[in-house]
Amino acid sequence: MSLSPPPHSLRRYQAVTLALLFLAGVINFFDRSSLAVANTTVRADLHLTGVEMGWLLSAFSLAYGFSQIPLIALLARSGTRTALGSGLTLWSLAQLLTGFVPGFPSFLALRVLLGIGESPFYPAGVQTVREWFPPSFRARATAVMSSSQTIGLAIAPPVLTLLLLHSGWRHMFILLGIAGLVLSLAWFALYRARAETSHREPARDSTQTPETSWTDLLRRRTVWGMMLGFGGINYTNWLYTAWVPGYLQIARHLSLARTGWIAAIPFLFGAAGMLTSGLVTDALVTRRRLSLNTIHRACLVAGMVLSAASTLIVARSASTAVAVAGFSMALFFIHFAGTSGWGYAQSIGAPHHVASLSALQNFAGFTIASAAPILTGWLLDRTHSFTVSLFLCSAVTLLGALSYATLAAPDTHA
Repeated sequence: MSLSPPPHSLRRYQAVTLALLFLAGVINFFDRSSLAVANTTVRADLHLTGVEMGWLLSAFSLAYGFSQIPLIALLARSGTRTALGSGLTLWSLAQLLTGFVPGFPSFLALRVLLGIGESPFYPAGVQTVREWFPPSFRARATAVMSSSQTIGLAIAPPVLTLLLLHSGWRHMFILLGIAGLVLSLAWFALYRARAETSHREPARDSTQTPETSWTDLLRRRTVWGMMLGFGGINYTNWLYTAWVPGYLQIARHLSLARTGWIAAIPFLFGAAGMLTSGLVTDALVTRRRLSLNTIHRACLVAGMVLSAASTLIVARSASTAVAVAGFSMALFFIHFAGTSGWGYAQSIGAPHHVASLSALQNFAGFTIASAAPILTGWLLDRTHSFTVSLFLCSAVTLLGALSYATLAAPDTHA
């Protein structure tokens, strides 16, 4: 009557699950960063303004954010295997078709589909980690899954720049779409949910339903603190994802080829921040016997404050080297904090609330973050500078840290 497969099978399933999540994350963030890498080329080819490019970048995050609410019920009905596999197929098709867009309206529609398709990745991934890994290893497993984000973003600029220079931006999008479709086939062929490897289904709490759990969560101060706080993380993350290559070309006058290599540096630091967060958290749980809630909130607040300070360095930088160093430290600390944001969602509530908490957190985070590309493009058109945008980013990050420090404190109903 055991709920788990034998130990050797369990380890195999854990390894396959984590590998698939990691690869899906890499492709996910290749696709997210593709437009940022091709920013100036697409703008010139399609004759777009900075504001229109901002809308293309924000359309993804708005669609991604608003898709989180219906996603809660979808995950409960279809499970992580179907939800994430279907999403991977949809976003890959949208990416492939982007290679054929004639202008702004169709481009905008496909960016919306890309956001809808990518929306299951983190809620389904976090739920999968919760199901497959014990608490003593969960932070490291989450960090590995999350590190696919910044590793993908770090590899993307040089790889996509080479594709862009040799094949053009349209072929770049087509090839990315094909890669995603291949992985979706591998996901459906290889991944199995935990219940499928068990002798029987875990019992469900009959007092909680997917339709009511998230509305119940929205009545809680802690959840609002998490949602607003994660908005500070995602605003910083999305501004850098969308505009670092453009910043290097526009503000620092680097060539497209040089931008591809230099833009990779900050995102490598971001990946290091994620992995460091997982190692630090698991070490503190094991050696200091501190609660996961306490550890995650401390990492969140400290990481966000240090990231905001690093963004101010970029705003005041007089050289490319200082700007890249500032970007690197800002991304290291924001992803150090962000990994604990997902860990906090896992630890703060009951198991049946994990997917709902993750989806609500993503909804708020990406809804707030969607303002970053638009505001940055609007301010760039008017000031021909990124300085005001960077000061604004630092302020939003600090407000997010304040939200985690105050509103997001756990209550007895979390």
